[in-house]
Amino acid sequence: MRHYIIITLFSLILPCLAQAAQVGSITGLKGTAQFRSVNNIPYSTLKKGDLISEGNWIKTGADGWVELTLGDNSKFTLANNTEFAVTSFLLTKNKREGSFNLAQGKLRASVVKLAGRQSGMTVKSETAVAGIKGTEFLMLTQGPANVFFGNEGTVSVSGDGKGRQQPLTASTMTQNTRGITPLDPLKIESGSPVAEARDLFSKITAAIPPAEWTDSGRISDIIARWNINHGHYLADSGKYNDALHVFQIALDLTKIPEIRADSLMERGAVYGRFLRNPELALAEYLLVIEEYPRLPQAETALFSAAQTLVELGFNEQAKVRFNQYLRDYPTGKHRGNVETLLRDLVK
Repeated sequence: MRHYIIITLFSLILPCLAQAAQVGSITGLKGTAQFRSVNNIPYSTLKKGDLISEGNWIKTGADGWVELTLGDNSKFTLANNTEFAVTSFLLTKNKREGSFNLAQGKLRASVVKLAGRQSGMTVKSETAVAGIKGTEFLMLTQGPANVFFGNEGTVSVSGDGKGRQQPLTASTMTQNTRGITPLDPLKIESGSPVAEARDLFSKITAAIPPAEWTDSGRISDIIARWNINHGHYLADSGKYNDALHVFQIALDLTKIPEIRADSLMERGAVYGRFLRNPELALAEYLLVIEEYPRLPQAETALFSAAQTLVELGFNEQAKVRFNQYLRDYPTGKHRGNVETLLRDLVK
């Protein structure tokens, strides 16, 4: 009898649990999109109208675009090359709670305001957390780097959900990488590269999917390139750690060799010129020499590395690098200085 009661209870409870786990449905879809019910299993094809539950993952292809509408009419719009998970979602007459994971890619979160209800919603990547109540914002995650654009309301952005939070408001942006506290939000100036990146981002996550995705991949590169100039400004303003952070974000956002080499050179300059840390400066210069030997930045990196070795008292190693410079760049722009420094070292 007891066994029968337990089975009966489970038969009544399980449908309720299944219903409670459902969070929304796919209300828009274009191109290639896939779905899996839990992590670490193969993806299958996703279709418009499919129901989404807690633990489900959505992945868009190179031409994919998906709109997920939750039970409270909040929406997540996923651009191409995006992987997104619904970790949890609870909606009752008294409260709303939800946790979502952006593993990679770009999304627009449009979370409706619910008057009279407690609300706690978060969108997380591996290295950032956005706390939201009723707002709209854009989030890009590429590797360990994250970029946020505020459209409406306020989003609390942090590196790990526990540290200092930055208030992202309309027409501002913030960014971080590797779990570091995000930078102070900046007002987006009309006509700036950041405004261009934001406008492209808005286009690919709008209510109507784009006809083609040519501009999608440019967003992170535009921001990375802009970060080189912004890092200069921060260093000149005495915000050396923020400058290092910005240059690291540029490195993590882009695969363009020239931007990456510039970022390393700038980090070396901040360490050597402002923070008086020649060891770390040398490490950045050596990375440029090793990873980008054919780029113009490698010439200055080699000269700077040799100078830094002199500063550290490693004169023999410095001689090796100076002589390498003369061999590799016989008509190089630093040749005169190199010859002078070599003469000083052999005295």
